[in-house]
Amino acid sequence: MEGVDYLADERNKAEFDVDEMKIVWAGSRHSFDVSDRISKLVANDPGFSKEGRTMLPRKELFKNTLRKAAYAWKRIIDLRLSEEEATQLRRWVDEPAFTDLHWGMFIPAIKGQGTDKQQKKWLPLAHKMQIIGCYAQTELGHGSNVQGLETTATFDPQTDEFVIHSPTLTSSKWWPGGLGKVSTHAVVYARLITDGKDYGINGFIVQLRSLEDHKPLPGITVGDIGMKFGNGAYNTMDNGVLRFDHVRIPRDQMLMRVSQVTKEGKYVQSDIPRQLLYGTMVYVRQTIVADASIAMSRAVCIATRYSAVRRQFGSQNGGKETQSSLDLRDSEKIISLPTELDDVSGTSRVHNLFAYCQVIDYKTQQNRLFPLLASAYAFRFVGEWLKWLYTDVTQRLQANDFSTLPEAHACTAGLKSLTTTATADGIEECRKLCGGHGYLCSSGLPELFAVYVPACTYEGDNVVLQLQVARFLTKTVSQLGSGKKPVGTIAYMGRIEHLMQCHSDVKQAKDWLKPSAILEAFEARAARMSVACAQNLIKFDNPEEGFAELAADLVEAAVAHCQLIVVSKFIEKLQQNIPGKGIKQQLEVLCGIYSLFLLHKHQGDFLGTGYITSKQASLANEQLRALYSQLRPNAISLVDAFNYTDHYLDSILGRYDGNVYPKLYEAAWKDPLNESDVADGFHDYIRPIIKQQMRTARL
Repeated sequence: MEGVDYLADERNKAEFDVDEMKIVWAGSRHSFDVSDRISKLVANDPGFSKEGRTMLPRKELFKNTLRKAAYAWKRIIDLRLSEEEATQLRRWVDEPAFTDLHWGMFIPAIKGQGTDKQQKKWLPLAHKMQIIGCYAQTELGHGSNVQGLETTATFDPQTDEFVIHSPTLTSSKWWPGGLGKVSTHAVVYARLITDGKDYGINGFIVQLRSLEDHKPLPGITVGDIGMKFGNGAYNTMDNGVLRFDHVRIPRDQMLMRVSQVTKEGKYVQSDIPRQLLYGTMVYVRQTIVADASIAMSRAVCIATRYSAVRRQFGSQNGGKETQSSLDLRDSEKIISLPTELDDVSGTSRVHNLFAYCQVIDYKTQQNRLFPLLASAYAFRFVGEWLKWLYTDVTQRLQANDFSTLPEAHACTAGLKSLTTTATADGIEECRKLCGGHGYLCSSGLPELFAVYVPACTYEGDNVVLQLQVARFLTKTVSQLGSGKKPVGTIAYMGRIEHLMQCHSDVKQAKDWLKPSAILEAFEARAARMSVACAQNLIKFDNPEEGFAELAADLVEAAVAHCQLIVVSKFIEKLQQNIPGKGIKQQLEVLCGIYSLFLLHKHQGDFLGTGYITSKQASLANEQLRALYSQLRPNAISLVDAFNYTDHYLDSILGRYDGNVYPKLYEAAWKDPLNESDVADGFHDYIRPIIKQQMRTARL
């Protein structure tokens, strides 16, 4: 029975062209072709096997990651892959490694902050990996508060050098990936001090290790910070600690695109505006949003497939049984179920097991799972829009047009926070949706969770980022009477008078399917919450005191604004020309589920601001349940559209063929504990207990 595709019947229910949906998910046919080809190349290469990764001791795990990174680089060179293909290959290898920071942070930092001359010197070395870099900003005592960094870079005009120094324990660089054991260089952020004056935080290229024997250079103390959460997971990465003891570097290793220090020690601003530095930040945060859709979709794919495979209970009269109808008498029935591992290869087990209801048919399962599936698509589309926004902002910055920068900064900060928080919570929910088996490392979910949750903290703590969004929103509200017209994602603020007074005209459940009804509901909620916060802030004599006191309300207003952005971009996607049988209809269902689930989850906001009535909230929930029923036949095909290989998912529960139970049984016997029938330590510790040979103690 191991060759049977248990999900085939589910796939036959699809009401849309799955191959076309794969292209929609990928963004274009070209992107799909590249992604599909490279993912299969990685999946079919034994050199990238994930076998036993979660069982390896830390040192072996890390060494195995180094091997894979080196092998990946060899394949990139041998196959002459393009930059796009190489990026895809590293993604599909799916293992946090020093290369992530080298390509994702070190190189972009030099591109964004280095002069043309500096880029010409350093980028060829980095692109050929003749040097390996990381991004050393966060310190032991300072994370989100970048302006509080303590590392110093003091200019010495007599030698034309900067002296990089860690004056305190808390100034130790802490957390940079790739720093602990691999990186030869780092972009180090430090306080620039020249002529006795502190000019704030600047970036410096600092060599850390010898290019000959890889040992730390004089004055540099560097190492790994230790084990992190989870089996495997981020323990493949050498997150590091770094201290400087008066380390000298040439003056030209200060990144000088927007400011520089002359040989005489004079600090000079260049003609290039400092705002250009924000381009790199926008780039990094838009990639994080894109990664959120990938992580969410992986978890959802596993949970959806397993929910269709898993059978639970079943009624005594042969019909479907609801969870609420179970009573104590069912305990006998549950106990009498055939043990799933009694006859792994026999057909009787399969027939008995599959006589019960699919878990995915329970409304409680759908209510928890389908909004996460809709979120994966929603985050994918808002990620596509952020990619466009980055290109647009970059072009504007290069033309000295900074008009959209505050909005771009706010929405990338807010969306980074919103999507990473929702995804981290979503992965954990998917684990719970898979029941006890979801707790196994072989489910793929524990490691996915452990790998992903740092995203809620790095590149800006999520609460701190929403407070930045709130500042932008309250400032926008305060300027509404100035005649300055809000644009972009805050354009709705230009209709503030209408949004403060209007009420939903929904009269029946299906009215909630109208994009205009959904959009106005989210706009009115966001506008009213922002205005309420702005009005409350005015009551304080000290604005900063008011901001601190109202922080929780401000975060909620920022979340409402960010959710509006995601909903609006999903609706905009639906307004595009989308080819393929049934594709648009499925996206409409997903958009409805995402929007109405948020409305239901936050109905206190919508009711509290007075935009909807309790009756309209009930109608929204009624329509939401109807959308779940529409989605149900297409659920498996919608996760198939992610086009993830079994290698990439690395989950027995999420196997494409659904052949879960025999594979779980096989995997159990591969655990090192099962290498012998009698456990190590039995004779020393367990046998004396059993044989009553322990010395009697008086308690």
